[in-house]
Amino acid sequence: MHIEQIKLTNYRNYDALALNFSPKINVFIGENAQGKTNVMESIYVLAMAKSHRTTNDKELIRWDSDYGKIEGAVQKRHGILPIELTITKKGKKGKINHIEQSRLSHYIGQMNVVMFAPEDLNVVKGSPQIRRRFIDMEIGQISPVYLHDLLTFQKVLKQRNHFLKMNQGKSMSNDVMYEVYNEQYIHAATQIIRKRFQFMDLLQEWAEPIHAGISQGKETLVIKYRTVAGIEKEHSSSEIENTLHQKLIEAREREFDRGVTLVGPHRDDLQFLVNGYDVQTYGSQGQQRTTALSLKLAEIELIKQETNETPILLLDDVLSELDDYRQSHLLNTIQGEVQTFVTTTSVEGIHHETMEQAQLFHVKQGAIEKS
Repeated sequence: MHIEQIKLTNYRNYDALALNFSPKINVFIGENAQGKTNVMESIYVLAMAKSHRTTNDKELIRWDSDYGKIEGAVQKRHGILPIELTITKKGKKGKINHIEQSRLSHYIGQMNVVMFAPEDLNVVKGSPQIRRRFIDMEIGQISPVYLHDLLTFQKVLKQRNHFLKMNQGKSMSNDVMYEVYNEQYIHAATQIIRKRFQFMDLLQEWAEPIHAGISQGKETLVIKYRTVAGIEKEHSSSEIENTLHQKLIEAREREFDRGVTLVGPHRDDLQFLVNGYDVQTYGSQGQQRTTALSLKLAEIELIKQETNETPILLLDDVLSELDDYRQSHLLNTIQGEVQTFVTTTSVEGIHHETMEQAQLFHVKQGAIEKS
């Protein structure tokens, strides 16, 4: 899979922009604050219908405009697919093959991208929230069912939290509504937890050999999904439901005191172990970066396996963050088969044959020239 062209209208600092891309490597060169990342972000937003940089969609619309639009032509195995995303102050609308989609969850997944930006190094050392977002974004790309389940879970969680807030400080020993909310909540949470365990197993399969390759066989990476409720991946659906039920009973008083749900997938976390040690706590910066890189490369392989299409790789200012060995390992992996977009301030420090065949774009104050 590769994107042949993109058209931006009123997007960030671009009023109108049309670019044609090489199916191999495309490099955007320019000083800081010229608009390189905005082009990268637009490709990501076209695929995922949300930005990796902001949760506020209004920021994506050009100053003084009412809407922003991204159009793309994606070359898949069966031909070219035109896709389009319009962002307004009221929300987003997606079109596939010029047909408007009733839901964004139907739109996501037509074009698969893997983004590797400096903030992705935070997946290992950042907060649990970043890791949960990482899981949700990745599973969402390869499983539309998960997206639907996630929206259901978030809706039920919101309702349950509202109920707890309304009755904060009260003793609700045998309230029927409380039981109803619990039942809905446990069912929705179980779906999410099971899917996440399955995804982590698949990711582990790919990440372990990749990590061993980057570390020249010195390190073994293990990824663990840690649930607050103490659920293990061997548990069946009914066992997960029983455990959640038990934990909610135990947390009942604390939940009514605080007015929020304390048990469930919205509090879970990922743990990365290298040679048995937790990388987040004990790993060096180099090990944390290697782990983040292994995850991204594993993600490419996993999407390839699940969708039979090679995803598009976006490397935003990340080559400068990696040492020469990791840099060349990354470029060797993508050589030839993955369409890649790179932003950098200069290509002088990167000596690799892949970069020599690249299509260069010079970005200066929102104007882009092909060279």
